[in-house]
Amino acid sequence: MISMQNSVCIVGTGAVTAIGLTAPATAAAARAGIANFDEHPHMTDRQGEPYVLAMVPSLETTIMGADRSIHLALPAMQEALSPLTGFAKSVFQVEAQIGLPEDRPGAPKDLQVKLSGEVRKLSTETYEINEIAFIAKGHSAGLMALEEGSRKILNHTCEFCLVGGVDSYVEPATLDWLEENDQLHVPANAWGFIPGEAASFCLLCSVDTAKKYRLPVRAQLLAVATAVEENRIKTETVCIGRGLTLAVKNCLQKLPGDVRIDYTICDQNGEAYRADEFGFMLARLSERFADPSDYLAPADCWGDVGAASGPLFINSVIAAAEKGYAKGPHALLWTSSEGGERSAAIVYAEIKEGEGG
Repeated sequence: MISMQNSVCIVGTGAVTAIGLTAPATAAAARAGIANFDEHPHMTDRQGEPYVLAMVPSLETTIMGADRSIHLALPAMQEALSPLTGFAKSVFQVEAQIGLPEDRPGAPKDLQVKLSGEVRKLSTETYEINEIAFIAKGHSAGLMALEEGSRKILNHTCEFCLVGGVDSYVEPATLDWLEENDQLHVPANAWGFIPGEAASFCLLCSVDTAKKYRLPVRAQLLAVATAVEENRIKTETVCIGRGLTLAVKNCLQKLPGDVRIDYTICDQNGEAYRADEFGFMLARLSERFADPSDYLAPADCWGDVGAASGPLFINSVIAAAEKGYAKGPHALLWTSSEGGERSAAIVYAEIKEGEGG
């Protein structure tokens, strides 16, 4: 086991997805391979066919814009903060780093202002959210929030940091934009994806803080890094995975040379360029993987969830370790934004005796 002293601890998780309204429910459904793809009741594509989406069933289709993202985010944040609710005579100061979609058609312009106001209202008798920052970088935003939050913990800038992301592709203008760019998975396009929506958050603290308050450490963040891919989607260039390779390599360099990645979770969603860059990265770094072909792409269950992807992967890692069915303790997570950001993280979660499988 790697020493915990220089790692960041994950002590809480929360999630709202199309396949589960809590972190445990989401992880269980994903492990079972349950998908929740359905036709939208009234939005149709250019052929007059209903859009197929992965929508959170508890949200009415009339709730749109910033309000929809707020309804997704707040329960997931409260769930992640729940380890701090059982203390008497304590008011924990919490900072928040929130990943959001990139600028795109249909993205609500007032999301940061509205979400910030609602997040501050989450403060209770035992914790106060005193600083909120946003990272609007799309798919990689959740892991970028994790990177910034871990930096704050290691620099002792804050005692607790709530990190995560929220995203929703169900706005009509967003769906039309995806269709115009041939990114939707439809019978005529096998290389598209199913638009989804989700929120997922993790509560971070230092080793000393976890010990001080006797908080169970559910996982350790061993490394996280972000790089930039110059050859982006929707350009005339060809991506050969340089950005992803650099992000993963920078993470691996923080681990002992004999440590191997046991499995990978990533935001592959059916688009060819994601599969290509993954393949190029593995070709360069395969010796650091126990089995380079052992990976999970949960978008086939909960759809493409954009900025919420990375934190959701952490929830899956923790569930696999706590239930005893993880392939090993070291998991690589990676995400790929259309704007070029490539983020990777290595998470250690000790495997407990459980159901196995």
